[in-house]
Amino acid sequence: MGLFGKLFGSEDSEPKEEKQALPWQELKSLDQLDTIADASNVKTQAIFKHSTRCGISRMVIKNFESGFDVSENQVDLYYLDLLNHRDISSEIAAKFQVYHESPQFIVIRNGETVYHASHSSIDPQVLHKFI
Repeated sequence: MGLFGKLFGSEDSEPKEEKQALPWQELKSLDQLDTIADASNVKTQAIFKHSTRCGISRMVIKNFESGFDVSENQVDLYYLDLLNHRDISSEIAAKFQVYHESPQFIVIRNGETVYHASHSSIDPQVLHKFI
């Protein structure tokens, strides 16, 4: 491959494997929090709280999605749009005993928070400890 091929890519280079979209479930009602707590007795549950207007939150969720490598049958992933559901975020803080932050990642097992992180500390690899 010539210099320009190395810099700009070449038509004969191998195509990159495209990553599948994550199986996000939108968190949009307070009733879902009871469902999450109950389901966490059988399967790890995770909530990603995201502010859609925040550049840092956008970067963190993008990094999370690119590093996520857990199968769908091992964890249920919930996505909370903070701007549209601030009431749910407040209830998450109370129900799962976590201080509200944004962006924030919360892992729930047996009805309790077993891990939470915010901002650049959010790492999907931590899920391997809880599945």
